Amino acid sequence: MEFPLWFQNAIQRRLDHVSARIEHHPELRRCRDEEESAFQAMFSGVDMTQLPAFMEWEDKHHFKQSIMNEWLYLQGMRDGAQLVFALLADPLPSGDEVLARSKKTEPTTVQPEDGTEL
Repeated sequence: MEFPLWFQNAIQRRLDHVSARIEHHPELRRCRDEEESAFQAMFSGVDMTQLPAFMEWEDKHHFKQSIMNEWLYLQGMRDGAQLVFALLADPLPSGDEVLARSKKTEPTTVQPEDGTEL
């Protein structure tokens, strides 16, 4: 099931908006500072000529991870939409309908004239 382009664009705009809002969150700034300190501590004694190769690998790794996350997100959206469409097309019975059906199929007990149950 392929979503219309307008829907994909709407989801992408929402994702961009939420990402931008998160990017400016104060808690993220603290995390960035901690990450920068950890990075400096990790590479303080490393030959900096090797750093560009590592950073290139890291960029590619993060790009791959972001593509995977995007695909997982989009698949989740597809699955959720399919579930909604399926439920709208064939809604689950309400509790009252289930009770009514179960009463129709319940076996009735036959009591002899002397009042004992079989």
